[in-house]
Amino acid sequence: MAAAPDSASELPATRMLFLGADSLADGFRLIGFEAHANPSPEDVDQIFRQLHQSRDKAFVIVDEDVMRSGAANLARVRREGGRVVVIAVPPLAGPVQLESEVADRLQAMFGSSQLGS
Repeated sequence: MAAAPDSASELPATRMLFLGADSLADGFRLIGFEAHANPSPEDVDQIFRQLHQSRDKAFVIVDEDVMRSGAANLARVRREGGRVVVIAVPPLAGPVQLESEVADRLQAMFGSSQLGS
């Protein structure tokens, strides 16, 4: 009698990517992420275009500079949601000013002094 297939092993793997400062990239690389250190805005756009076209599932961590890069395909992926989850992390040093709809709403409600800016 054949064993039932393990459904978890049949699912395509979720890609884990980090895009951002080289000071953070090594740490993410050590824990198994595909790390893209100091990507240009064009590189960011191309990576997200490829994720969109390949229909891969992905968990993507970006630094604040990448989040603010204005990459059209990053904006598209964030609008669509679903297969590609994107979150931002603050820099190791310096003021924290996360770029997201939630951060914008919190800042509007409580002011920037309450959010560590």
